[in-house]
Amino acid sequence: MKQVEIKALIKEVDFEELNELDRRLVEAAKEATRRAYAPFSKYNVGAALLLDNGRIVEGSNQENAAYPSGLCAERTAAFFASSSNPGVAFKKIAIAAWVDPGVDKDWEEGFQKNPVSPCGGCRQALLEYEHLYGDIEVMLYGRDKTYILPSIKSLLPLAFTDF
Repeated sequence: MKQVEIKALIKEVDFEELNELDRRLVEAAKEATRRAYAPFSKYNVGAALLLDNGRIVEGSNQENAAYPSGLCAERTAAFFASSSNPGVAFKKIAIAAWVDPGVDKDWEEGFQKNPVSPCGGCRQALLEYEHLYGDIEVMLYGRDKTYILPSIKSLLPLAFTDF
């Protein structure tokens, strides 16, 4: 028997340490949470993709009473980016999650303290775009810290890759 160790390089930074473009991308993901339709979970997720042409494309989760019919923020952003910018590579993605903390709290306090990560389905969908275009840097925003990963495959090392 052979044991194999799988590791992922994750940088932990404060929001203020991000460069201007990365801060803009995270802010776009945060703003996208405002457009989520999450009447069931009350968990608003926003994603923002930086494309190779410099465009930032946003998406938010869209729930439905028939749960399998909903869609996560990451796939909403990716599918829109791909359909509206065919053949344009994805360079980076930022993801943020906001939960209503109550009426006595301000907007910023509603964001998760710790970074939120995409579900397995979103990881696989994004990995296929990475397979097409090259590495997609990942920024997972949290109020207290932001994680930066070099690629989607960092999030899904044992993925379907033969397609």
